[in-house]
Amino acid sequence: MKIDTKTATAHDHPTEHTHHHPAHHHAAPAIGSCCGADHGHDQGHADVAGTVADTDTDTGTATGRLYRISTMDCSAEESDIRRALEPLTGIRSLGFQLGARTLRIDADESDDVLYEQAVQAIRKAGYDPQPIKRRTAADGDSAQLHDHGSSSGIARYALALALAVGAELMSFFVPGDGVWRYVGMAVAAVAIALAGIDTYKKGVASLLRGKLGINALMAVAVTGAFLIGQWPEAAMVMALYAIAEWIEAKAVDRARNAIKGLLDLTPPEALVQQPGGGWAPMPVAAVPLQALVRIKPGEQVPLDGVVTDGHSAINQAPITGESIPVDKAPGDPVFAGTINTTGELQLRVTARANNSTLARIIHAVEQAQGTRAPTQRFVDRFAAVYTPAVFAIAIAVAVLMPFVASLTWQESIYKALVLLVIACPCALVISTPVTVVSGLSAAARRGILIKGGTYLENARLLKAVAFDKTGTLTEGKPQLVDWRVWGDGPNENDAATAQHLAASLAARSDHPVSKAIAASLKESAAHVDAFQALPGQGVSGTINGTPLRLGNHRMMHDAGLCSDALEAELAEHEQQGRSITLLADGTRVLALFAVADTLKPSSIQAVADLKAMGVTAVMLTGDNSATAQAIAKEAGLLDARGDLMPEAKLDAIKALQQRYGPTGMTGDGINDAPALAQADIGFAMGGAGTDTAMEAADVVIMNDDLQRVAETIRLSHRTHNILWQNITLALGIKSVFLLLAIFGTATMWMAVFADMGASLLVIGNGLRLLRGVAAKEALRAA
Repeated sequence: MKIDTKTATAHDHPTEHTHHHPAHHHAAPAIGSCCGADHGHDQGHADVAGTVADTDTDTGTATGRLYRISTMDCSAEESDIRRALEPLTGIRSLGFQLGARTLRIDADESDDVLYEQAVQAIRKAGYDPQPIKRRTAADGDSAQLHDHGSSSGIARYALALALAVGAELMSFFVPGDGVWRYVGMAVAAVAIALAGIDTYKKGVASLLRGKLGINALMAVAVTGAFLIGQWPEAAMVMALYAIAEWIEAKAVDRARNAIKGLLDLTPPEALVQQPGGGWAPMPVAAVPLQALVRIKPGEQVPLDGVVTDGHSAINQAPITGESIPVDKAPGDPVFAGTINTTGELQLRVTARANNSTLARIIHAVEQAQGTRAPTQRFVDRFAAVYTPAVFAIAIAVAVLMPFVASLTWQESIYKALVLLVIACPCALVISTPVTVVSGLSAAARRGILIKGGTYLENARLLKAVAFDKTGTLTEGKPQLVDWRVWGDGPNENDAATAQHLAASLAARSDHPVSKAIAASLKESAAHVDAFQALPGQGVSGTINGTPLRLGNHRMMHDAGLCSDALEAELAEHEQQGRSITLLADGTRVLALFAVADTLKPSSIQAVADLKAMGVTAVMLTGDNSATAQAIAKEAGLLDARGDLMPEAKLDAIKALQQRYGPTGMTGDGINDAPALAQADIGFAMGGAGTDTAMEAADVVIMNDDLQRVAETIRLSHRTHNILWQNITLALGIKSVFLLLAIFGTATMWMAVFADMGASLLVIGNGLRLLRGVAAKEALRAA
């Protein structure tokens, strides 16, 4: 069984909801409020042949004009806008960012008339597009795009509620006939208009299209209640509904904007070296590539770069989730958003503000928030049937109750109107995306970048996970793990001499093994005469008149310096996956040095965690089988396969899928990309990994800690459980009040409170994923 079918391209991962106009596409919903009741109504447009997706995003290179639409936050409203713009010719594509509530209209930049026509068409559909400048960096413009607050209407809603209360009081204490009745009705009508003007606009437009969304349901219910003389209750219901929507939107934005806090991790300015050599502050967005930036202790790193001067410890927790600061020296990379803790650093900028690691993380999570997990798709399909079904039941109640239950027509119509309010599938539709977005954000704050809700929810299904060796299970850097003087009865002077001579020769070589020896021995190098690099063998040179060789087994064998005892020693080291370098003079071997790629500290625990969860762990590596077996034994792996080319790794993943079922692949190199793409879920190492591997993967582990693989699976299980808890809560509450409405005494007030309460319950339950991460961060800080 395969979780999700995909190809080995970067474009399989969510980008902006951008599709060529005018083809329809049922876009993935972001978190919205009760507009979600319309989800699923455009199922017929979901797979229109010929729909071509663009891949550009709002990072400064996108064409067209960008608009913010504050009331657009789900796929139903995206569909409204697409239909509104469909008659216009000249629009090349539409780019929706539901999470940021923005729309990019791509047309001829000089065609102001067309853009104005588009704006007017959107306004006629009940939305208010506001032009905003194109985002060019992760600065003020980004903040504007992420300002999801919905507080502008609260004063209006409060006034509407006050008038509704006034209408209720008048109905109780003022005579119900004559002029006071009309005064009360007028007060109620004003309250309804203040609170429900947006609801009516969208509701009428929805009814004209034959759609039964929540706005249409509320418009019909409130109007019907007013017409049958229940005008105080109609006013109160509309005011409460509007306030409930506002509260819900604010609560939902907490989940949607959980990643927004990362924007505050970079300072607005950086201290940049000027052409004359002085230093001056400059807006982060304006700092060019290769500029030199100075960072004082305690300051946040403003941009990605490489340290050119200074030593310090950097707190990388905001990016990688690491709890321990990492020492940085010249040549080491640093990330924007991390914190310089101890010493002053100077770095050379390697990425502009809008292309930093932090900016890419934010953008990737935003795109992932727009994708739909399997449970979300199920809920959308269910809601598409549920709302019309309840509407039909409400009509049946209104028509049949006078005959089967001896109710008056007014009483039966009132029951039907209560049913319409209860029919709102807000809690049901919102129960899934709020949980998925909370999970995605929680993972990002732990240094796990998950590229979509599908991968978050389906990670729990993994039955096997394959690991690459070099750079994934191991550090990916050769290190000197053992060395000894060779010969009969070596003494301390022999050891010191051998160490000094080997370090001197190794320091002259660029070979990774020689570098590892020189770095580990840390000896001051002696002068080497007649130095020569011998490709495939090692190096040679003369120190203090003594000709010396530092090379591999082959070099010593060709020189006739290998004895049976030495051969046995070398074979023992090679069985452990070590590379042996030998130091020799003209007559004998003086010392041997064992270099190996060491296992990461987290690898053993990562494998143990997966085994405890019932997930089979396998190693797939291009290294030789002896080395693979040695590393696998150390890591606790029972299945290790070596000498695999990229195509062989791909075939191995297919075989694991057939044997175990859903299979993950974890790697860091270009040679891992085909296997990462074939796997049901691909995990890439974000620290040491190549761009190709990270593009092909579905999950990027920013700090290369393999324990995050098991953590992703655990988060997936928890997310799935909360998803179904929310669905059960929403449907349970709805069922109780539907029965009360038909057979009991449920009122419109009760219906609104039940809907609001259910929505807030599922939101709060979904937000528990964020609270869990916050608790871990607090514990780590303590």
